[in-house]
Amino acid sequence: MQHAEREIKNEVFLCDRKGLLNPEAIGFARKPIITSNLRGHFMRKKKWNYWCVFGEDLMFSATISHLDYAAVCFVYILDYETQRFFEKQITIPLSRKVKMPEDVLGNVKFVNDQLSLQFVHLQNETHLSVTIQDFDNEVLHADLHIIHPEEDESLNVVIPKNREIFQFTAKHHSLPTSGFVKIGRRRYDFNPDYSFSVLDYGRGVWPRKAEWNWAMASQRAGGRRIGLNFGGKWTDGTGMTENAVFIDGKMTKIHEDVLFHYDPSNFLRPWTIRTRFSNDVQLTFTPFFKRVAKTNVQVVSSEVHQLVGYFNGRIKLYDGSTLTVRQMLGCSEEHIAKW
Repeated sequence: MQHAEREIKNEVFLCDRKGLLNPEAIGFARKPIITSNLRGHFMRKKKWNYWCVFGEDLMFSATISHLDYAAVCFVYILDYETQRFFEKQITIPLSRKVKMPEDVLGNVKFVNDQLSLQFVHLQNETHLSVTIQDFDNEVLHADLHIIHPEEDESLNVVIPKNREIFQFTAKHHSLPTSGFVKIGRRRYDFNPDYSFSVLDYGRGVWPRKAEWNWAMASQRAGGRRIGLNFGGKWTDGTGMTENAVFIDGKMTKIHEDVLFHYDPSNFLRPWTIRTRFSNDVQLTFTPFFKRVAKTNVQVVSSEVHQLVGYFNGRIKLYDGSTLTVRQMLGCSEEHIAKW
Protein backbone atom coordinates (compact mmCIF):
# COMPACT_ATOMS: atom_id res chain seq x y z
CA MET A 1 0.00 0.00 0.00
CA GLN A 2 1.13 3.55 -0.65
CA HIS A 3 2.29 5.45 2.44
CA ALA A 4 0.37 8.35 3.96
CA GLU A 5 1.49 11.74 2.73
CA ARG A 6 2.87 14.45 4.98
CA GLU A 7 0.35 17.13 5.94
CA ILE A 8 1.60 20.73 6.05
CA LYS A 9 -0.04 22.87 8.71
CA ASN A 10 2.06 26.04 8.72
CA GLU A 11 2.80 28.61 6.02
CA VAL A 12 5.77 27.71 3.87
CA PHE A 13 7.58 28.90 0.73
CA LEU A 14 7.68 26.57 -2.27
CA CYS A 15 11.30 27.41 -3.17
CA ASP A 16 14.54 28.27 -1.42
CA ARG A 17 16.70 31.28 -2.30
CA LYS A 18 18.28 29.46 -5.24
CA GLY A 19 14.89 28.61 -6.76
CA LEU A 20 15.18 24.94 -5.82
CA LEU A 21 12.29 23.05 -4.23
CA ASN A 22 12.09 23.66 -0.50
CA PRO A 23 11.94 20.21 1.16
CA GLU A 24 9.65 21.65 3.85
CA ALA A 25 7.03 22.33 1.15
CA ILE A 26 6.69 18.69 0.10
CA GLY A 27 3.29 17.46 1.24
CA PHE A 28 -0.31 18.60 1.18
CA ALA A 29 -2.26 21.27 3.03
CA ARG A 30 -5.97 21.81 3.60
CA LYS A 31 -5.61 25.57 3.21
CA PRO A 32 -3.71 27.64 0.60
CA ILE A 33 -0.70 28.27 2.85
CA ILE A 34 2.07 27.46 0.34
CA THR A 35 3.57 30.54 -1.35
CA SER A 36 4.80 29.79 -4.88
CA ASN A 37 7.92 31.99 -5.01
CA LEU A 38 9.25 30.58 -8.30
CA ARG A 39 12.45 32.07 -9.71
CA GLY A 40 15.08 31.20 -12.29
CA HIS A 41 14.58 28.10 -14.51
CA PHE A 42 13.84 30.20 -17.60
CA MET A 43 11.57 28.45 -20.14
CA ARG A 44 10.77 25.76 -17.58
CA LYS A 45 8.41 27.65 -15.24
CA LYS A 46 4.69 27.11 -15.87
CA LYS A 47 1.98 29.13 -14.14
CA TRP A 48 -1.78 29.07 -14.57
CA ASN A 49 -5.09 30.06 -12.99
CA TYR A 50 -7.87 27.96 -14.54
CA TRP A 51 -11.51 28.41 -13.58
CA CYS A 52 -14.32 26.06 -14.56
CA VAL A 53 -17.90 26.91 -13.63
CA PHE A 54 -20.63 24.27 -13.79
CA GLY A 55 -23.99 25.99 -14.17
CA GLU A 56 -27.37 24.36 -14.61
CA ASP A 57 -27.37 25.01 -18.38
CA LEU A 58 -23.84 26.11 -19.22
CA MET A 59 -20.26 25.16 -18.46
CA PHE A 60 -18.04 28.25 -18.54
CA SER A 61 -14.27 28.34 -18.27
CA ALA A 62 -11.63 31.07 -18.23
CA THR A 63 -7.85 30.76 -17.88
CA ILE A 64 -4.83 33.01 -17.61
CA SER A 65 -1.51 31.18 -17.94
CA HIS A 66 2.15 32.01 -18.41
CA LEU A 67 4.60 29.46 -19.81
CA ASP A 68 7.73 31.67 -19.57
CA TYR A 69 8.03 32.04 -23.35
CA ALA A 70 4.42 33.18 -23.81
CA ALA A 71 1.20 34.02 -22.05
CA VAL A 72 -1.86 32.02 -23.13
CA CYS A 73 -5.40 33.07 -22.25
CA PHE A 74 -8.54 31.21 -23.22
CA VAL A 75 -12.27 31.22 -22.58
CA TYR A 76 -14.76 28.54 -23.60
CA ILE A 77 -18.42 27.67 -23.15
CA LEU A 78 -20.52 24.53 -23.53
CA ASP A 79 -24.31 24.57 -23.57
CA TYR A 80 -25.24 21.10 -22.26
CA GLU A 81 -28.53 20.81 -24.13
CA THR A 82 -27.63 22.17 -27.56
CA GLN A 83 -23.92 21.25 -27.24
CA ARG A 84 -23.04 24.65 -28.63
CA PHE A 85 -19.33 25.01 -27.96
CA PHE A 86 -16.93 27.83 -28.70
CA GLU A 87 -13.45 28.67 -27.51
CA LYS A 88 -11.44 31.88 -27.81
CA GLN A 89 -7.69 31.60 -27.29
CA ILE A 90 -4.93 34.14 -27.66
CA THR A 91 -1.17 33.70 -27.29
CA ILE A 92 1.13 36.60 -26.45
CA PRO A 93 4.80 35.68 -27.11
CA LEU A 94 7.37 36.69 -24.48
CA SER A 95 4.75 38.64 -22.55
CA ARG A 96 5.92 40.49 -19.46
CA LYS A 97 2.61 42.25 -18.93
CA VAL A 98 0.92 39.23 -17.35
CA LYS A 99 1.81 39.09 -13.66
CA MET A 100 0.97 35.78 -12.03
CA PRO A 101 0.50 36.00 -8.25
CA GLU A 102 2.49 33.88 -5.80
CA ASP A 103 -0.57 33.37 -3.58
CA VAL A 104 -3.33 30.96 -4.62
CA LEU A 105 -6.08 33.55 -4.22
CA GLY A 106 -4.05 36.51 -5.45
CA ASN A 107 -5.57 38.79 -8.09
CA VAL A 108 -4.72 38.24 -11.75
CA LYS A 109 -5.90 39.96 -14.90
CA PHE A 110 -5.24 40.32 -18.60
CA VAL A 111 -6.65 43.05 -20.81
CA ASN A 112 -6.03 43.82 -24.48
CA ASP A 113 -8.12 44.80 -27.49
CA GLN A 114 -9.42 41.24 -27.94
CA LEU A 115 -10.50 40.31 -24.44
CA SER A 116 -10.58 41.30 -20.80
CA LEU A 117 -10.15 38.69 -18.04
CA GLN A 118 -10.11 39.63 -14.37
CA PHE A 119 -10.03 37.35 -11.33
CA VAL A 120 -10.25 39.50 -8.20
CA HIS A 121 -10.45 37.99 -4.71
CA LEU A 122 -11.82 39.99 -1.81
CA GLN A 123 -13.52 39.02 1.47
CA ASN A 124 -13.90 35.28 0.73
CA GLU A 125 -15.26 35.92 -2.76
CA THR A 126 -13.71 35.81 -6.23
CA HIS A 127 -15.20 38.20 -8.77
CA LEU A 128 -14.66 36.68 -12.20
CA SER A 129 -15.26 39.15 -14.99
CA VAL A 130 -14.77 38.45 -18.71
CA THR A 131 -15.58 40.60 -21.74
CA ILE A 132 -14.90 39.54 -25.34
CA GLN A 133 -16.18 41.65 -28.22
CA ASP A 134 -15.92 38.88 -30.84
CA PHE A 135 -16.87 35.52 -29.38
CA ASP A 136 -18.29 33.39 -32.17
CA ASN A 137 -19.39 36.65 -33.86
CA GLU A 138 -21.17 37.80 -30.71
CA VAL A 139 -20.30 39.79 -27.59
CA LEU A 140 -19.62 37.72 -24.48
CA HIS A 141 -19.82 39.20 -21.01
CA ALA A 142 -19.49 37.16 -17.84
CA ASP A 143 -19.98 38.52 -14.35
CA LEU A 144 -19.68 35.77 -11.75
CA HIS A 145 -19.34 35.88 -7.97
CA ILE A 146 -17.65 32.79 -6.54
CA ILE A 147 -18.00 32.20 -2.80
CA HIS A 148 -15.15 30.60 -0.82
CA PRO A 149 -16.91 29.36 2.35
CA GLU A 150 -14.63 30.25 5.24
CA GLU A 151 -14.53 26.75 6.74
CA ASP A 152 -14.01 24.95 3.42
CA GLU A 153 -10.87 22.90 2.89
CA SER A 154 -8.99 22.72 -0.39
CA LEU A 155 -6.32 20.47 -1.87
CA ASN A 156 -2.92 22.18 -1.92
CA VAL A 157 -0.17 19.74 -2.82
CA VAL A 158 3.45 19.80 -3.97
CA ILE A 159 4.49 17.06 -6.39
CA PRO A 160 8.29 16.50 -6.21
CA LYS A 161 10.08 14.89 -9.15
CA ASN A 162 13.34 16.28 -7.75
CA ARG A 163 14.53 19.63 -6.40
CA GLU A 164 14.65 21.14 -9.90
CA ILE A 165 11.42 19.66 -11.31
CA PHE A 166 8.29 20.04 -9.23
CA GLN A 167 4.71 21.30 -9.27
CA PHE A 168 2.49 23.01 -6.73
CA THR A 169 -1.20 22.68 -7.47
CA ALA A 170 -4.21 24.00 -5.60
CA LYS A 171 -7.63 22.56 -6.35
CA HIS A 172 -10.57 24.43 -4.84
CA HIS A 173 -13.86 22.62 -5.35
CA SER A 174 -17.64 23.05 -5.07
CA LEU A 175 -17.53 26.83 -4.63
CA PRO A 176 -21.09 28.26 -4.81
CA THR A 177 -21.42 30.66 -7.74
CA SER A 178 -23.91 33.35 -8.70
CA GLY A 179 -24.09 35.80 -11.59
CA PHE A 180 -24.53 35.47 -15.31
CA VAL A 181 -22.89 34.79 -18.66
CA LYS A 182 -24.37 36.65 -21.61
CA ILE A 183 -23.57 35.70 -25.22
CA GLY A 184 -25.28 37.93 -27.73
CA ARG A 185 -28.92 37.99 -26.67
CA ARG A 186 -28.73 34.71 -24.73
CA ARG A 187 -28.27 35.04 -20.98
CA TYR A 188 -27.37 32.17 -18.64
CA ASP A 189 -28.00 32.74 -14.93
CA PHE A 190 -26.09 30.95 -12.18
CA ASN A 191 -27.81 30.00 -8.92
CA PRO A 192 -25.38 29.40 -6.02
CA ASP A 193 -27.51 26.50 -4.76
CA TYR A 194 -26.85 24.55 -7.96
CA SER A 195 -23.87 26.22 -9.68
CA PHE A 196 -20.33 25.46 -8.54
CA SER A 197 -16.84 26.57 -9.55
CA VAL A 198 -13.51 24.76 -9.55
CA LEU A 199 -10.15 26.56 -9.35
CA ASP A 200 -7.04 24.85 -10.70
CA TYR A 201 -4.00 26.90 -9.66
CA GLY A 202 -0.64 25.63 -10.90
CA ARG A 203 2.92 26.83 -10.31
CA GLY A 204 5.90 24.68 -11.12
CA VAL A 205 9.11 23.85 -12.94
CA TRP A 206 8.45 21.26 -15.60
CA PRO A 207 10.49 18.91 -17.81
CA ARG A 208 10.58 19.35 -21.59
CA LYS A 209 7.91 16.66 -22.07
CA ALA A 210 5.02 15.96 -19.75
CA GLU A 211 1.81 13.98 -19.76
CA TRP A 212 -1.00 13.81 -17.24
CA ASN A 213 -4.64 12.93 -16.58
CA TRP A 214 -7.00 15.02 -14.49
CA ALA A 215 -10.59 14.24 -13.52
CA MET A 216 -12.84 16.56 -11.54
CA ALA A 217 -16.45 17.28 -10.66
CA SER A 218 -18.28 19.67 -8.33
CA GLN A 219 -22.01 19.26 -7.87
CA ARG A 220 -24.79 19.11 -5.31
CA ALA A 221 -25.83 15.52 -4.72
CA GLY A 222 -28.15 14.19 -2.03
CA GLY A 223 -28.31 17.65 -0.49
CA ARG A 224 -24.51 17.84 -0.08
CA ARG A 225 -21.81 19.73 -1.97
CA ILE A 226 -19.57 17.05 -3.48
CA GLY A 227 -16.21 17.59 -5.16
CA LEU A 228 -14.01 14.97 -6.85
CA ASN A 229 -10.37 15.44 -7.84
CA PHE A 230 -8.10 12.77 -9.34
CA GLY A 231 -4.76 13.03 -11.13
CA GLY A 232 -2.48 10.53 -12.79
CA LYS A 233 0.76 9.88 -14.70
CA TRP A 234 2.60 13.08 -13.69
CA THR A 235 2.30 12.18 -10.00
CA ASP A 236 3.08 8.45 -10.29
CA GLY A 237 6.10 7.38 -8.28
CA THR A 238 6.53 10.70 -6.44
CA GLY A 239 4.90 9.58 -3.19
CA MET A 240 2.33 12.37 -3.53
CA THR A 241 -1.07 12.44 -5.23
CA GLU A 242 -3.66 14.96 -6.38
CA ASN A 243 -6.49 12.70 -5.24
CA ALA A 244 -9.20 13.91 -2.87
CA VAL A 245 -12.93 13.96 -2.22
CA PHE A 246 -14.77 16.96 -0.77
CA ILE A 247 -18.09 16.70 1.10
CA ASP A 248 -19.63 19.98 2.23
CA GLY A 249 -16.18 21.56 2.16
CA LYS A 250 -14.38 18.85 4.17
CA MET A 251 -11.61 16.99 2.36
CA THR A 252 -10.82 13.28 2.44
CA LYS A 253 -7.27 12.94 1.09
CA ILE A 254 -6.66 9.78 -0.94
CA HIS A 255 -3.00 8.78 -0.57
CA GLU A 256 -3.06 6.06 -3.22
CA ASP A 257 -2.26 6.56 -6.90
CA VAL A 258 -5.18 6.14 -9.27
CA LEU A 259 -5.05 4.55 -12.72
CA PHE A 260 -6.95 6.00 -15.67
CA HIS A 261 -8.06 3.53 -18.33
CA TYR A 262 -9.45 4.92 -21.61
CA ASP A 263 -9.17 4.47 -25.35
CA PRO A 264 -6.91 7.15 -26.94
CA SER A 265 -8.29 6.22 -30.37
CA ASN A 266 -11.81 7.04 -29.17
CA PHE A 267 -11.89 9.31 -26.13
CA LEU A 268 -15.70 9.20 -26.07
CA ARG A 269 -15.73 5.60 -24.91
CA PRO A 270 -16.23 5.14 -21.14
CA TRP A 271 -13.22 5.71 -18.89
CA THR A 272 -12.45 3.95 -15.61
CA ILE A 273 -10.61 5.42 -12.62
CA ARG A 274 -9.35 2.97 -9.99
CA THR A 275 -6.97 3.10 -7.04
CA ARG A 276 -3.75 1.23 -7.78
CA PHE A 277 -3.68 -1.17 -4.83
CA SER A 278 -7.16 -1.21 -3.34
CA ASN A 279 -10.81 -0.94 -4.28
CA ASP A 280 -11.22 2.41 -2.50
CA VAL A 281 -11.95 4.28 -5.75
CA GLN A 282 -14.10 2.58 -8.39
CA LEU A 283 -15.43 5.10 -10.89
CA THR A 284 -16.70 5.01 -14.45
CA PHE A 285 -16.76 8.19 -16.49
CA THR A 286 -19.07 8.30 -19.53
CA PRO A 287 -18.38 11.28 -21.81
CA PHE A 288 -20.92 13.04 -24.01
CA PHE A 289 -18.70 15.84 -25.37
CA LYS A 290 -15.03 16.20 -26.37
CA ARG A 291 -13.02 19.43 -26.36
CA VAL A 292 -9.66 19.44 -28.12
CA ALA A 293 -7.28 22.32 -27.42
CA LYS A 294 -3.95 22.65 -29.20
CA THR A 295 -1.20 25.20 -28.76
CA ASN A 296 1.73 25.39 -31.16
CA VAL A 297 4.39 28.07 -30.72
CA GLN A 298 7.44 27.14 -32.81
CA VAL A 299 9.14 24.21 -31.01
CA VAL A 300 6.51 24.14 -28.27
CA SER A 301 3.28 22.15 -28.44
CA SER A 302 0.43 21.23 -26.11
CA GLU A 303 -2.60 19.06 -26.79
CA VAL A 304 -5.53 18.56 -24.45
CA HIS A 305 -8.41 16.13 -24.90
CA GLN A 306 -10.94 17.23 -22.29
CA LEU A 307 -14.12 15.21 -22.01
CA VAL A 308 -17.36 16.34 -20.38
CA GLY A 309 -19.59 13.62 -19.00
CA TYR A 310 -20.93 11.79 -15.97
CA PHE A 311 -19.22 9.93 -13.13
CA ASN A 312 -20.74 6.84 -11.52
CA GLY A 313 -19.33 4.53 -8.90
CA ARG A 314 -18.12 4.35 -5.31
CA ILE A 315 -15.40 5.88 -3.14
CA LYS A 316 -14.43 4.62 0.30
CA LEU A 317 -13.96 7.37 2.90
CA TYR A 318 -11.72 7.58 6.00
CA ASP A 319 -14.47 6.53 8.39
CA GLY A 320 -15.17 3.36 6.44
CA SER A 321 -18.35 4.70 4.87
CA THR A 322 -18.88 4.72 1.12
CA LEU A 323 -19.70 7.72 -1.05
CA THR A 324 -21.95 6.61 -3.89
CA VAL A 325 -21.55 8.71 -7.04
CA ARG A 326 -24.51 8.78 -9.43
CA GLN A 327 -24.60 10.70 -12.72
CA MET A 328 -22.27 13.40 -11.43
CA LEU A 329 -21.41 15.94 -14.11
CA GLY A 330 -17.71 16.64 -14.54
CA CYS A 331 -14.63 16.44 -16.75
CA SER A 332 -11.74 14.11 -17.42
CA GLU A 333 -8.75 14.88 -19.61
CA GLU A 334 -5.51 13.76 -21.17
CA HIS A 335 -2.85 16.44 -21.58
CA ILE A 336 0.38 15.92 -23.51
CA ALA A 337 2.85 18.81 -23.60
CA LYS A 338 6.24 19.45 -25.16
CA TRP A 339 7.17 22.77 -23.63
